[in-house]
Amino acid sequence: MKTFKIVFIIIILFLLKVTISCEKLVEVEIPNNQITTGQVFEDVQTANAALAGLYAGMRDNSPIAGDEAGKLFGMYTDDLDCYATTSVNGVLDIYRNQQIGANPTIYSYWSGAYQNIYIANAILEGVENSSALPATEKRRITGEALLMRSIVFFYLQQSFGDIPYPITTDYKLNQSLSKTSSSEVLTQLENGLSQVTNLLTDEYRNTERIYPNKKTAQLMLAKIYMLQHRWNDAEFLLKNIVQSPLYQFENNTTKVFQKSGTHILWQLKPKNAGDPTKEAMNYYFTGAAPTNYALSQELIDSFSNGDLRKQNWMATVTFNGNTWYRADKYKNRTQNTTEYSIVFRLEEVYLLLAETMVQQNKLPQALPYINATRQRAGLGAFTGPTTQSALLDEILLENRKEFFTEMGHRFLDLKRTNRLNSLITIKPNWKSYHDLWPVPQQELLLNSNLNPQNTGY
Repeated sequence: MKTFKIVFIIIILFLLKVTISCEKLVEVEIPNNQITTGQVFEDVQTANAALAGLYAGMRDNSPIAGDEAGKLFGMYTDDLDCYATTSVNGVLDIYRNQQIGANPTIYSYWSGAYQNIYIANAILEGVENSSALPATEKRRITGEALLMRSIVFFYLQQSFGDIPYPITTDYKLNQSLSKTSSSEVLTQLENGLSQVTNLLTDEYRNTERIYPNKKTAQLMLAKIYMLQHRWNDAEFLLKNIVQSPLYQFENNTTKVFQKSGTHILWQLKPKNAGDPTKEAMNYYFTGAAPTNYALSQELIDSFSNGDLRKQNWMATVTFNGNTWYRADKYKNRTQNTTEYSIVFRLEEVYLLLAETMVQQNKLPQALPYINATRQRAGLGAFTGPTTQSALLDEILLENRKEFFTEMGHRFLDLKRTNRLNSLITIKPNWKSYHDLWPVPQQELLLNSNLNPQNTGY
């Protein structure tokens, strides 16, 4: 793991500067003289400023930043085609399933994730050592920082398997960390997220839901339980979310990606007022052949023509007699006032809940949660055989059609259901060991305790 030998106070000052100048979430003046670590976490405003800096990092440089995971794993699996003309940054190698340990994009993904983990750890340490923050504020800030750290660790575990698991800012310790096994990472995440559910409340501290609440943590914990095949535990948490009066299912496909929806659990606000979401720009092209990404033919073929998601969440681009499809979920590319980047929404809870029920052979109880997204899309209720296998197939298909280009869903869903190797028939270079990425070679050179490299690399 990359060691961040940055003095703690410099990080806090940087976070304060970023937060005040760009986020404008907290009005705090930076003292001309040096502020101490203790001072930062003796005041709620400056502590919130440090936390806001963490959210800025999650928005700008993390697996969920601008749908980074959705973009990378969409082309790594079978939802996106990549039309990049150069392989300098390693993106084409990821698309072709030919990545190696020296891949620059994989290294950027890894290092950005660990930067956010380091900042989260700095906040957790600062709050723990504070003697002046009110107990309620300490609980909230700790809960939010621990949740952000858990989300990043989750993506790292899914991407790399065994990973270093730093829980301190002590660089002397961190620079020689060994890997923690993938199963132990899940156990640590379970413990951390259980703690978060006791620290946070259901009440949102902003009406736009740009800060997560207890229900967001419960969703993440349910995902961990599902990876551990603890279906009943996951079902309990997911039902708790579905039954909450905070959330209502959005029945109009044209409103799903509007920031005001009560189906949203958590979303990330763009950096400046009027900025488009990164998703709106990442997948956009018009009037010419794509130069970055377009939706794959396999994805297009998974939709029936009457599916409203195909009509409203995709756009066709025709050039020189050829037609491509681009993701068009986020539509505001100038003067955006209606869209934020949605990280978690109720539809995911519905389909995960259906999966937990089917895994427990509660087939009739699962059907309403499968049919909700189908019927909203104009497809009607599921009419196929109501066997466990058929319903699991339908849930996987609904996840694909509902969440393409969102937060790496396709990869995560195929991996959770042990179906990644179905890509062998679609992706010519797919190998069974591609369920994991290689640990960046730079990290292995810096810390030999991270050896051995993942199988196949």
